[in-house]
Amino acid sequence: MMTSEKPPLPGDGQRDEADLGSGVEQAVTLETARDGWDSKVEYFLAQVGFSVGLGNVWRFPYLCHQNGGGAFILLYVVLMALVGVPLFFLELAAGQSIRQGSIGVWRHISPKLVGIGYSSCVVCFFVALYYNVIIGWSIFYLGNSFQYTLPWEKCPTEGNITVKECAASSPTSYFWYRKALDITDSINETGEFNFIITGCLLAAWFIVCLGMYKGIKSTGKVMYFSSVFPYVVLLCFLIRGVTLDGASEGIKFMFYPRLEIWADVQVWRQAATQVFFALGLGFGSVIAYSSYNPRNNNCHRDAFTVSAVNFLTSVLASLVVFAVLGFRAKTIATNCVKRNLKAINASNVENLTLNEYEHWYRSEGQHLKIPDYNITACSLEEELKQGVEGTGLAFIAFTEAMTLFPWSPFWSVLFFLMLLNLGLSTMFGTMAGILTPLTDTFKTLRNHKLIFTVCSCALGFLIGLMFTQRCGNYFVAMFDDYSATLPLIIVVIFQTFSVAWVYGADRFLEDLRQMLNRPVPVVYKYLWKYVCPVAMLGLLGASLLKMILNRPTYTAWNREKASKEDLPYPGWALAVLSTLIIVAFLPVPIGYLHSLLLDRLGQSPADTEARYEPCATTDTDLTPLDTLHPLLEGNHLSHSPNGHIESVQSSVL
Repeated sequence: MMTSEKPPLPGDGQRDEADLGSGVEQAVTLETARDGWDSKVEYFLAQVGFSVGLGNVWRFPYLCHQNGGGAFILLYVVLMALVGVPLFFLELAAGQSIRQGSIGVWRHISPKLVGIGYSSCVVCFFVALYYNVIIGWSIFYLGNSFQYTLPWEKCPTEGNITVKECAASSPTSYFWYRKALDITDSINETGEFNFIITGCLLAAWFIVCLGMYKGIKSTGKVMYFSSVFPYVVLLCFLIRGVTLDGASEGIKFMFYPRLEIWADVQVWRQAATQVFFALGLGFGSVIAYSSYNPRNNNCHRDAFTVSAVNFLTSVLASLVVFAVLGFRAKTIATNCVKRNLKAINASNVENLTLNEYEHWYRSEGQHLKIPDYNITACSLEEELKQGVEGTGLAFIAFTEAMTLFPWSPFWSVLFFLMLLNLGLSTMFGTMAGILTPLTDTFKTLRNHKLIFTVCSCALGFLIGLMFTQRCGNYFVAMFDDYSATLPLIIVVIFQTFSVAWVYGADRFLEDLRQMLNRPVPVVYKYLWKYVCPVAMLGLLGASLLKMILNRPTYTAWNREKASKEDLPYPGWALAVLSTLIIVAFLPVPIGYLHSLLLDRLGQSPADTEARYEPCATTDTDLTPLDTLHPLLEGNHLSHSPNGHIESVQSSVL
């Protein structure tokens, strides 16, 4: 727990956690208990479940393959070690020591910083809105997987004629854009509601509500399945994938190192952003989950363990993705070669390899002119580049690959069950980042947790209806790209500055030494004070520069062309995304100004509900009372029969 044994450091402000300097005396009674994890396994699975999400499966493989393969992985590991793990440890330690959600933690350090916690809540809410839509899409595909011939396996027909849009693209693209989303040609065309997706969104929020209705007591039990099942599926796909023809080509294509990318600033930006989001920094969910731990939990070891599991999961998912996509690409390229050679009446079509065809195409094939037929390159590499990011990977490329598997419905059910559980485990953490700090801060909400949880989910569903319009996919992309990135980077910069400079890195390390009963490496002092702030400021600058130099665009689906195209956001959409960024960051300056105003008026911010609460866990909190002595001097302690603190009466704030 943060103590005040040392004098305040410069920059601590007029008031810290021991001497709040308002001159106002009031009695504070700390509540006797706080919910806790039933076991360390539940906590570990919850942290892993939150940090390991859909981005590990479809974002990391794309970045790795686009930005130098093995060279990107090495860069990612370096940034994870120098920035990711230290910041992750900072959030774990802050939550565990102060025993509050994000609002209480930063108010505990300084009332002027309370807005950091509220910003985290706002960003969590924005993310929850669109993230649950993706879970709804997974439910839709899962329901359609229980058919012996998958509905995206073949193009539909109108009479005896194949639907033009499908014939010009592919069955999986047609099913995604037309059957699932029924998407408009641009964000300007709203269209009516998609009632099937609306029903799936309702189901997604209902599942989230069921998992959260008892707080971590219910969430912890759900995590035994939702966090473990995706690994079972990934291993099944890996075993199946490596036996497929073309798997080795796909894996080689992904991991082949291209060290020259290290000279590209944007590659560093993308690697840092991926580290940032992979660990869930700034959301407040890491703080919320760790706040339910007993004080003697080894959060330092947890930081390394969860980070390592997260990274290895990304690598495992990348192996699976590119093994399967390698098989898909080789199958498509091979069929392309056969069609082209049959068009020119070539012999030995079956025996020609892709390398032999590539050599023939470069020397002769590209110069051939055949009426009403175009001889193509049939490039394996080009096929591997198609549809490997985000929803394009999950709902188009991977689904197409599974149609080539024997017993394809079985593999489809496994895959979308995996996506569903990956999404749910992350959603539980995201909702904890909203519910925990607000219930810790406001007593009324704490006394009506169930009603608050249900109302939050209902509100999320109602606002989420904007994503179930025919243009809803474009709003999902907008929220994904702009509602979280910049605000979270700013939040993490303030978090790091608050601990390292306002509270003091030395004081924080001493608090951790007392809490963990072991010294913490002093290298964290320099990482928190210098390396992490510089890295985050660089990431913020690169992100802002990219937004300023390149007008924001989105990827639209053109029905007539049956293809994707990048379109600039219209003026009103730019105003919306700008508003998202401003609203998410606005609590930080508002909280600061509110605290200054109260200081001017001679009043003290209401910190009554932001204090340490003993954690009621099955693992008894055996923290020696002398570690709390600096905060409790002059206070009246009430002990339970077992000698632990039952309540604390504080006469001075």
